[in-house]
Amino acid sequence: MDNATVASMQGTVGRSDAGSAPGIACQQMPLSFLRDGETGTIAKVRGRGDLHHHLENLGFVEGAQVTVVSEAAGDLIVEVKGTQIALNRQVASRIITNAAA
Repeated sequence: MDNATVASMQGTVGRSDAGSAPGIACQQMPLSFLRDGETGTIAKVRGRGDLHHHLENLGFVEGAQVTVVSEAAGDLIVEVKGTQIALNRQVASRIITNAAA
């Protein structure tokens, strides 16, 4: 290998964005952080028990697309799997999304 090849390889070692498409970043955030018209992909639903199970039954499952239809004082109306659902801020904060940055 020549020095130019070694230098270019060293630039990618240890970088978390190596191999990702340029200009596209993705970060995880609670659904409650999204604003009107923003869309995210559900990464996980935090917590256990009845609330977790109820959210899964409503369609809040890993990989599902969720769009904020309306937001007021932290409470949201979102669309998931073709259905609009109202969530208070506390419940929305338990749903973690991958949103394009």
